[in-house]
Parts: sequence; C-alpha cells; structure tokens
Amino acid sequence: MAIRLPRHPLATYVSLVVIAGTAATLQSLYALSVDGVDARWWILLVLTLGSGAAVLKIPGVPANFTISDTFTITAAVLFGPAQGTILVALDCLVISSRLWRARLPMRQVLFNATAPAFAMWVTAHVLHVLPPVDPDPAAPIPLLPFGLLAVFTASYFALNTGAIALAIALEKRLSPFAVWRTHFLGLWMTYFGGGVAAGLVFLLTIKTANPFVALVAVLVPIPLVYYAFKHAMGRLDDQLRHLADLNTLYLSTIEALAQAIDAKDHFTHGHIRRVQMYAVRLAREVGVNADAEIKAIEAAALLHDMGKIGVPEYILNKPGKLTAAEYEKVKVHAALGADILSSIKFPYPVVPIVRHHHERWDGRGYPDGLAGTNIPLGARILAVADCFDALTTDRPYRPALSDDAAVAVLLDDRGESYDPVVVDAFIRVFREVAVHEAVPVLPAGTVDAIARTFHAAPAAADPRPAAVYDETAPAFFDAGAALATAHNVDEVGRAVWTCARWMTPASSCVLYLVDGGGDTLGVAFAGGAHAREMADLNIPLGHGLSGWVAANRSSMVNADALLDLAGLAPSLSPLLHSCLSSPVVADGCTLGTLTLYSTKTSPFSDRHGRLLEALAARVALALVRIKSKAA
Repeated sequence: MAIRLPRHPLATYVSLVVIAGTAATLQSLYALSVDGVDARWWILLVLTLGSGAAVLKIPGVPANFTISDTFTITAAVLFGPAQGTILVALDCLVISSRLWRARLPMRQVLFNATAPAFAMWVTAHVLHVLPPVDPDPAAPIPLLPFGLLAVFTASYFALNTGAIALAIALEKRLSPFAVWRTHFLGLWMTYFGGGVAAGLVFLLTIKTANPFVALVAVLVPIPLVYYAFKHAMGRLDDQLRHLADLNTLYLSTIEALAQAIDAKDHFTHGHIRRVQMYAVRLAREVGVNADAEIKAIEAAALLHDMGKIGVPEYILNKPGKLTAAEYEKVKVHAALGADILSSIKFPYPVVPIVRHHHERWDGRGYPDGLAGTNIPLGARILAVADCFDALTTDRPYRPALSDDAAVAVLLDDRGESYDPVVVDAFIRVFREVAVHEAVPVLPAGTVDAIARTFHAAPAAADPRPAAVYDETAPAFFDAGAALATAHNVDEVGRAVWTCARWMTPASSCVLYLVDGGGDTLGVAFAGGAHAREMADLNIPLGHGLSGWVAANRSSMVNADALLDLAGLAPSLSPLLHSCLSSPVVADGCTLGTLTLYSTKTSPFSDRHGRLLEALAARVALALVRIKSKAA
C-alpha cells in the first residue's frame, strides 16, 4: 500500500518511520546474505512485482493498494521475516517510483517505501513462536499455526494502515482513529484474503510432495481475481463520479439561488460568500470538525438571507433608520427563510442555523427568543460572522467601519448578543481568513442584470409641482419664476438655494446631476456651508444617500449626511449631520437629485420634504428647457 502524503511539516514523524523502515530493510538484507534465499521465493518475487505495478485505487479512499499483499504475506509465512520484509520493500519501491515520477517530494517517496517494510518486519517476527510442523501428510493438521497466522495478518494490517492514517491525521488535525475507521477499515478484506491464501499455501506445502506445484496452484489464479476486482472498482468509481456530479449540481444550484438573492442589494453584494469564509474558519476554531456540521454551516451561510425575498426592497435599502413597523417586516426573514428551506431535504442541519442566526445570547433575539446554548452552535457562529461582515461593508444607512471598530462592537455585545466563546475565537482568527470574491456561479453579467432589475427606478411621478399654500409660498413662487428664466445650471442652482434656505433649516444645498455614463452623480451646483469642499463630490448611482434617492426615485427625510459626505467629514467644521433629498425626474428619466444638508440633527419635517419635492419638479422642467435650447 502507498499513499500520496499531503505537503505539510510532518518531518519528525516521517523521519522516524523512514529510519525504522530503513533499519528493518538493512537487517533483512543482512539476514538473507547469511541464510540464503529459498528458490520458491523467486516465484513470489515475480508475482509481487507484477501485481505491484498494477495499482488499484479505491474510490473515495486517499490510498492505493495492490494484491501483492497476498504474496508478501505468503513469503513471510513460508520463509520468515527477512524474506517477507525484502519482498514488501521491493513492492513499495515499484509503487513509490511512480509517485516519484509524479514529482512528489523525496521524503514522501521514502515514507511510502519504508513504512510497510517496517510493519512487515515487526509483525513477521510473531511467526517465530510457531512450533515445528510435522511434514508427514498423514499427520493431523495443526491449528495453532493458523491462529498465529490470523494474529500476524491482523497486526500487519493494523500497523501498516495505522501508520498511514496517522500521517493523514497529523496533516489534517483529525483523530487518527477516525481517519483509520473512515478510510482504511474497509481494506481488511484484502489483508485477510492474503492471509487465507498464505495459509492455504502453507498447508499445501507441508502436506504435498511437490511444494512448487502447491505454490503455483494457489497463487497463479490470483491475478485473474485482481482483474475482476479492478473491473468492479471501475464501475464503483463511475457511480461515485456520478454522485459527485450530482452533488456539484446541487451545490451550484444552491449557490446560484443565493447569489441571485444577494444581488438584490447593491450594498450586500458578495456578503454571503464572505460570511461563509468567516463562518467555516470560525467553526473549526471552536472545535467543529465533523464534515456534516461544516457542510451545514457552509450551506447556511450561503442561504441565511433567503427570507429577505419576502422583505420589500425599499426597506432593505432604506438609507436611514427603520421605523418599528419596518423593522418587524425585516425580522420576518429569518423564519421565512427557514420555512422556504424546510422543503429541501438537506443531508445536514441547515434549516435550524438559518432560522436562529438572529437569536441573541441573552434571549432577546428573534424569531423564537432562544438564549445561551439553546441556540444551535452553527447559528451562534453564523451570527458573529454575519455581524462582522455587515459592520465592515457599506450599508445604505451608514458607511463601513474599520476592522478594529467592528471588533469593538462585537466585544461590546459579547455575552449579550453573541456567545462569548465564539466572539473570542473569531477575534483570534478573523485576520487569517483570506476573504475573496468567489467566481460567480451565475453567467457573467447576470448578477448585475438582477441588481439593475431590482433597483430599476419606478415609474416617474407626475412632474407637475405640488401646490404650496403656506408662508413659504412667496419664496417658492419666486424660485419658480427664477427657474423659468434660468439660462444655465448654475442659475438653476442659485435659484434653488435662495428658495431652500428660506423654506427650510438647511445649511447647504447641492444639485447632483447624472453623468453621461448614467451611473454616477456629480455636483452641478453647491451652495451654503462647505460648498467649496463639496464641489468635487462624485456618488455612484445607488450608493450613499443621494445615489439611493436617484436610483429609487424616492425622497428621504433626515437621513445621515455622512452617507454622502463620509470622505469629507474630517475637513468639515461644523459637521453636517442631517440631509433631505428628492429626485429630479423628467419624462421618466432621472436627471439627478436635489439634496439639502443641515448642521442640526433631524431638523427637517415631512412638510419640508413635500416642499423640496415640488421644487425638484420645477428644477427638472428648467433643466429640460435649458438642454433643449442648447441642442
């Protein structure tokens, strides 16, 4: 048997095995030089090398084996430890030479060549306690030698496969027994088959007049068995490949669906993949090693926001604080996602993780108010990973936080929102995670097309200005007159700012217009406080506060001004805190946004919003008129 060892610092273990195997081989060579070689051993040598060159790969097992075990065990039974050990060493050299040609490191080749030889040398010495056997054919068949042969075969099987299982376990940080039981226990038939064949040869050798005939009669048909078994393994491999293809299709379908839902939100695009990477690494850090649990966390990370398909888009992308009613609608997504996924027969517990990933450690979460360890571990892991990625990416209601600031938030909520053990583990390892954007499962451009569809501007509102009948009416109608005679965008902006500072508690006014490419807002006019600093602002459509207003054609009142001005904040004094923004739309086309900023907190009212919408409609008419004259 030979194994392709993973590249990993296993130097100490591998060195010990290589030294022990080399010593056993050298001692066996010395013994052969002193005692000589039985002539029948050469028959076994030919059969061993012939079968050793024909390697069988058991599907799903990270190891190779050949039927040469039959011949090497027979050599040890008939001729002693030295001749059995040398035969194993030669067999392993044939197999290892193939691995060497595959450019494996020398230490791995040496491990493959020496570990089985050492196992044979140790276990073959068990046969030294065999009592002499009466060669008289009429003598009764002794039972003790066959019992010792069974012990020898079992010991050789355990030591040989155990050495390989330990190497894999060290590399993957798994239990050696778990690796052995999963991947090697099923190979017992090949070893004990070899032991049975060796017992038959042993019996026929001592009970027949011609030992050569006995040896040939028992062993020569074995290659035929090998080819029959190889054919069976080929069919099994085809079936496993088919299952693997189905599994890949299943996972791709899940990921495509998850990416389609993820694409609904400009701000969370790529969120699920990043959360998955954080969650899997965190799971291993807190001791989750079972393959089924890891796969459950991987799938749940991709699908945890599935329920947001039932949350209105204007709520998901609202660039401001949600009302109590809006928050209740958002909270539905955890249970809704679990209900949707419950119809899928997952082979691992995905649904509980999705349902409970918004529960809190103190029991004040949703949907079921679970607390402490009653929350599934996978959900506790996902909650921390989800929170960290949400904090470190731009959202419609706030700019991204730094990693350190996000960690501070997790620490503040440690023991309240999140499991303290999971938070501590995440802080230890999150910087090790190589977060990257995965290659999309969906075809190129599909994700962007979905995003454009979900964020397509709604039908244009009636461009006629709303009626204004209060004390601001004179300023509004003066602005209307000025806009009706404006010759350029700068005059439009000045008319707007003159009206806005009379109508509202605004400190600044910016008229953003969509650029020629249709994907960015640029400042066409800036007036009031910090006008010079804001003159060069550019906001991608759909981003920030003004970008969201333009993309959704929906006004926002008292949103956080930092959503537009985060990059300018250090240079602004006094700082602008709140903003009021309305879309500028004409003939079903978004021209830009009209945004007012204030140094006060929440100074704008719904009435101010209606006034600005009416003014924005006048601005749209003025811009269309100016453009038509220029053409």
